[in-house]
Amino acid sequence: MRIYFKIRAATAADIPALQKLIERSGIGLSAGFYTPEQAHAVTRDVFGVDTQLIRDGTYFAIEDETRIVACGGWSKRSTPYGGDKHKVAPDRLLDPATEPAKIRAFFVDPGMERLGLGSMLMQHCTEHAMAAGFTSLELTATMPGVPLYTAHGFVPVHDLSLSLGGGQVAVPLMLMRKTIR
Repeated sequence: MRIYFKIRAATAADIPALQKLIERSGIGLSAGFYTPEQAHAVTRDVFGVDTQLIRDGTYFAIEDETRIVACGGWSKRSTPYGGDKHKVAPDRLLDPATEPAKIRAFFVDPGMERLGLGSMLMQHCTEHAMAAGFTSLELTATMPGVPLYTAHGFVPVHDLSLSLGGGQVAVPLMLMRKTIR
């Protein structure tokens, strides 16, 4: 049996399903990359839906015949990562002539990984960022995402560490960039 996937712009009505998918993915796909403490801390304290991306039309959902199985997007705004809980106002718009678009919040449902969903999102986001005039992309990668981003031509810029849980948990991240024109 062949599974058919459809990509579409995420809507406000999708937010509850997206949030649950993000939580499952954040915990379920971190094994081997993060300790359980790190996975739970980053999922609890950082991951979440950024409704600005949905309002901008730059966040996407991939569906199989019955449900959303992956999500991710790109942004023409300055925030590098994180959901609504970290924001107090709309982000500054980026200048496509001088700044990279941001790749944001790619999540795949556990059990659906390695089916090309991350690649489908990456291609879709890259095409949309290029159409908006951007010539490069930047992202803050979690360690589980680094293999996907490397496979799509992103190069490491430098390592980052996010201090969570009142300084009790350090979560490694990586800033990565790619030229698209």
